[in-house]
Amino acid sequence: MLSLRLFFLLPFFLFFGLFSDFQSLQAQRSIQVQGRVLDASDNSPLVGANVLLLNMRDSSRQGLAITDENGLFGFSDLRRGDYIIQISYIAYQTQLLKLEARNATVLADIKLKPTTQDLAEINIEEKLPIAIQKGDTTSFNADAFKTQQNASAQDLLEKMPGVVVENGEVKAQGETVQKVFVDGKPFFGDDPRLALQNLPAEVIDKIEIFDGQSEQSQFTGYDDGETKKSINIVTKKDMRNGQFGKVYAGYSPTGEYIAGGNLNFFNGDRRISIIGLSNNINQQNFSGEDLLGAVGGGGGRGRGGRGRGGRGRGGFNAGGNANDFLVGQQNGINTTHSFGVNYSDSWGEKTQVNASYFFNAKGNQNREFINREYFLEADSSQFYDENNISESQNFNHRLNFRMEHKFSRNTSLIFTPTLSLQQNEATQSQDLRNFLGREAIALNEGENLLNSLGNGLNTNNNLLLRHRFGKRGRSLSLNLGGGYQHNYSEGSLLANNIFYEAENIRRDSINQTNEILNTGYNLSANLVYTEPLGEGGNLQFSYRTRYNQNDADRQINNFDPFEQRYSRLDSLLSNTFENRYLTNSLGTGYRLRKGNLNLMVSTDFQVAQLSGDQVFPFEAQTNRNFYNVLPRAMLRYKISDEKNLRLFYRTSTNAPSLTQLQNVIDNSNPLLLQTGNQDLDQSYTHRFVFRYSSNNMDKASSFFAYLSASLTQNYVTNASLIARRDTVLSEGITLFQGGQLIRPVNLDGNHSLNAFYAYGKPIKMLKSNLNFNGGLSYNRLPGLINEQLNFSNNYNLSQGITLSSNISERVDFTVSYRASYNIVRNSLQSQLNNDFFSQATNAKGIWIFGKVFLLEANATHQLFRGLSQEFNQSFMLLTLSAGKKIFKNERGEIKATVFDVLNQNNNIARNVSEIYVEDIRSLVLNRYAMLVFTYNIRHFIKK
Repeated sequence: MLSLRLFFLLPFFLFFGLFSDFQSLQAQRSIQVQGRVLDASDNSPLVGANVLLLNMRDSSRQGLAITDENGLFGFSDLRRGDYIIQISYIAYQTQLLKLEARNATVLADIKLKPTTQDLAEINIEEKLPIAIQKGDTTSFNADAFKTQQNASAQDLLEKMPGVVVENGEVKAQGETVQKVFVDGKPFFGDDPRLALQNLPAEVIDKIEIFDGQSEQSQFTGYDDGETKKSINIVTKKDMRNGQFGKVYAGYSPTGEYIAGGNLNFFNGDRRISIIGLSNNINQQNFSGEDLLGAVGGGGGRGRGGRGRGGRGRGGFNAGGNANDFLVGQQNGINTTHSFGVNYSDSWGEKTQVNASYFFNAKGNQNREFINREYFLEADSSQFYDENNISESQNFNHRLNFRMEHKFSRNTSLIFTPTLSLQQNEATQSQDLRNFLGREAIALNEGENLLNSLGNGLNTNNNLLLRHRFGKRGRSLSLNLGGGYQHNYSEGSLLANNIFYEAENIRRDSINQTNEILNTGYNLSANLVYTEPLGEGGNLQFSYRTRYNQNDADRQINNFDPFEQRYSRLDSLLSNTFENRYLTNSLGTGYRLRKGNLNLMVSTDFQVAQLSGDQVFPFEAQTNRNFYNVLPRAMLRYKISDEKNLRLFYRTSTNAPSLTQLQNVIDNSNPLLLQTGNQDLDQSYTHRFVFRYSSNNMDKASSFFAYLSASLTQNYVTNASLIARRDTVLSEGITLFQGGQLIRPVNLDGNHSLNAFYAYGKPIKMLKSNLNFNGGLSYNRLPGLINEQLNFSNNYNLSQGITLSSNISERVDFTVSYRASYNIVRNSLQSQLNNDFFSQATNAKGIWIFGKVFLLEANATHQLFRGLSQEFNQSFMLLTLSAGKKIFKNERGEIKATVFDVLNQNNNIARNVSEIYVEDIRSLVLNRYAMLVFTYNIRHFIKK
C-alpha cells in the first residue's frame, strides 16, 4: 500500500519540476498595459469596443480585450517587445497605436471619432464569439445561439458545445451539473432543474460554466476538493427590472393534464420567483433530495446490497419521457403537484439574503421487469428474474436560506441553514425467480407483498466567519457546521416462497412487520489561516475536525397465529446499533500566483477513529484508528487569452455508511438477503484530473478536453454468497438453495478512467452551430462471488454530434446523434463477457410561419443491440404539435400536441456491477393528445 501511495504522489512532485520551468517563462511575461476608450465628441466611455493586440514583427494576434462599462481595457503578462494596438467600434473610425512594452504602462485616453458614413449604409457582418475563457470559467455568449422566442434556459444550454443531456441528466464538460446560480446568487438551493426550466432564454446574456468551490475555498484561494460543476446564468442588464414568466394549462380527452407557471419579479437586487406545477404526464421539477426513497420493502435497502448498490454503474438508460431532459426522473408514470418561491435581496449595503421554499407531492406508478445474470465460478450461470408492480406517494417540504453580512470591508459572516421534511407511503408486489443456465432449471421462486410508511427530517447549518488583515494575503476564516437527521419507517412483508430441491419442493412463508428508526447528528469545524510569503506566494495552515454519530434501531415482529397479532420479536432480524466517526486533520499548503501561473500544493495529516456499539441482540464493540497523509496539488496555467490548462491531484478518505456497518439480516427480498459488516474499514482514494480549454475568437470556435483517473484502496464492494445447497448462516438463518446473501467488504483493485472532449464552431453556410463530443471511460470493479474474486472491467466509448440552427427566432431546429459502445470483461467467467451497443438519433424543430402559425416536431429513435433477447429493441418516439400565436406581441399561444404518435415509447436500461449484469424495462407513458394554452408575461422597466 505504501508503494501505491508513493506512486500516486508522483504528480505531486511533478508540479515542482514544472514549476522551475514556469518561473523562467513568467520572468518574460510580467508587463501590464491598461487604457481607456472614449468618444472624441463628448468624452463619454465607449462600452464594448474591440481592442486587438498585434505583434509588430509579424502581425500575429497576441490578445483581444473588450472595453467595460467605463471604457476600460487591459492586457496582462506581456513579453517585452513592440506591439500594435487596434481599436475598433461600430460607426467609429478604427485607430492604430504603437506600443513599446518595456514596463507597466497606462495609456493616455484613446478617443475615437465617429465615422462620416451613415450608419444605415454600413454592412455589419460579424461572427459573435461562442465563448471566452476567464480563468477556470468558460463563458458562453447567449446571443451566439439563436432560440425560438419563448425558449427556456434549458433549450439554450443544449445548443452549447460540451453540454449534453444523458440519461436525463444535464452534463457540462463531462460532469453532472449540480448547482445553478442566477447573476451569482443561489436559485432554489442546490436544484439546477428549477432555474433551467423556469428562466426564459431571452433574458440571458451569458452562461458561465465552472467548478464551484466551497465558500471558504473561494475566500482563501486554496482548493479543498469540495467542488461542484456549476452554471451561472448572467441576465441582460436591461432585463433586471420588471416582471416576466409564463402560465399554461392543458388537457387531454384521455385524462392527461398539465397546469403551471412561473412568475419572476426583478427589481434590481430584490428578486422574487414563484413556480407551480400540476400534471400527470411525467413532468418533474424536483431533485433526488426531495424523495425519501423508493419502496423500502419493509425497510429494505434495495436490490444491490449494502456495498456500492446494484444500479447505475457501467450502464446506460434510455427511453422516452415527456420531458427527458429533467434530472432525477423516476421511472414509471408520475403525478406531480409542486409549488416554490425564491427570494433574494440586499438588506442595506452590508447584508445579502437569499431564501427559498419548495413543496412537492408526487405519486408514482411503475411496473418493472428485471433480467439479471450472475458471474459465477467455472462455467455455470445463475439467472434472476423479477417482475414488480409498485405505487408510492411522496410529500416533501424543502427550505434554504443564505445570509451574508459584511461587518466591514475585511470582515464578513455567512450563515446557510437548510431544512427538509419528507413523508413517503409505498406498496410493492414482486414475483421473483432464480434458475440455472440457459435451460432455466428452477431453483426457487417467490411472491412478495411489501408496504411501508415513512417520514424524515434533515437539517444542516453552516456558519462561516471570514477576516482579512491589513497585510495583503493574511487572512483567518472559521467554518462551523452542524446537522441532524431523523428517519422513521414502519412496514410489513408478506411472502410465499418455493424452493426446489431435486425431486422435493419446500414451501416457506413470511408474515412480519418492521419498525426502523435512524437518527444522527454531525458537528464540524474548519480553521484556516493564510500568510503571504514572497512575491505572489502564500502559506496556509489549517485544522479541521468532524464528528458523526448515527443510531439505528430495527425491530422485526412476526405474526403470532394464537394471539392474532404481530407480537413475536425476531431477534435474528432485529438490531440496535450505534456508529461514531471522528476525524482530526492538520494541514499546511503553499500557493503561488505569478503572471499566468497559479500553483497550489498542500498536505493534511488525518487521524480518524471509527467505532461502533451493538447492544441488541447481543453486545459487541468495534474500535479502529486510521492514520493518513492526504496530499493535494493544483496547477493552472493561462497559455494565452484563449487557452487555459489545469491539472489537479487529490486524495480523500471515506467512511462506510451506517447501513453498511449494521450487522443484521434484511429479508425484504427473501430470495436475496442482505446484511452489513462491522469490520469495514474506511476507503482511500487518489484522483487526478486534467482540463484544457481553448476558445478561438476569430473562428468563434470552442474546444474542451477532460481526463480523470482514480484509484481506491479498501473499496467498499459486495461479496455475494449464492447457495448451492441449503446453508445455515452464522446468524442462524437458513439460506436455501439458489438463495443469495450480499455483504459489503473491503477490496483493493478499484480504478477508473474517464476522458471527454467537446468541440463547437459555427457553420456559416448553414447558419448553424456544429458541436462534437465524445468520451472514453473504463471502470474496474472488484467483487466476491462465493469467496472467489471477480474483476468486472467495463469499457464505454461514446460519440455525439449536434447541429443546431442559428437562423432566426422563426426557424429553430436541432439534429443530434449519439452512439455508445460498451464492453464488459470478467476475470471469473470469460464466457459471460459481453458487448452491447445503443444509439439515439434525435431531430426536433419549430417553424413559425404566416407570422402567427407554428409547426413543431420532435423525433427520437432508440436502438439497442447486445442485450437480453427481449430487450434488443428499436423504437421511435415521435411528438407532433401545431399551434397559433395570439394576443399582442404574440404573448399567447394555443397548441395541440400528440405525444408518442407511433405508440412505441419504451424505457430500457442495462446496469453492470461487480457480480452481475442486468437489463431492466420500466413502465412508460404512451400516446396521448393534448391541447395547451400558454401566456407569456414580459414587462421590463429600463433604468
